[in-house]
Amino acid sequence: MHATLLGVLGLALLGALHAQDSVPVQTDFQQDKLTGRWYSIGLASNSNWFKEKKHLMKMCTTVISATADGNLEVTSTYPKGDQCEKRNSLYTKTEQPGRFSYTSPRWGSKHDIHVVETNYEEYALVATQISKSTGSSTMVLLYSRTKELSPERLERFTQFSREQGLTDDEILILPRTGESSRRER
Repeated sequence: MHATLLGVLGLALLGALHAQDSVPVQTDFQQDKLTGRWYSIGLASNSNWFKEKKHLMKMCTTVISATADGNLEVTSTYPKGDQCEKRNSLYTKTEQPGRFSYTSPRWGSKHDIHVVETNYEEYALVATQISKSTGSSTMVLLYSRTKELSPERLERFTQFSREQGLTDDEILILPRTGESSRRER
């Protein structure tokens, strides 16, 4: 019984490690080209907070800037009620270019962030594995330099989110600020 439990736990751990390593990172990642203003066009997640707040979410603006030590300062401005709120995060570089880590001071969650693909001038697809004491979740973000993206880019976001195990009801194309309709995939 004890050996069986250890075997099952070992396989589960191996599966979790394999899942994290299977998330690709942009080939020849160029951090300086990722900096600047982006719009959050799509968001997909299997976290409880996403399921609870999904109907309230709207497109937000994110500014990415490089720090002197090679990390990324990420500042997102998003609508909350009739106001705008800002959230600052410091993404710490890892040994793998295009992969970053972040620990939320508010929630204590650890984030393993992968810039999956980008052409730097139009879109960026970012996947994050989030771990905290209550469990883990997956989040996929689609950023755009403009408030609109081609149907092909939106479909790629949906396809990649599904590849990460997310279901269609966990995938959201964010409405622009001021739009009342929700566009879901």
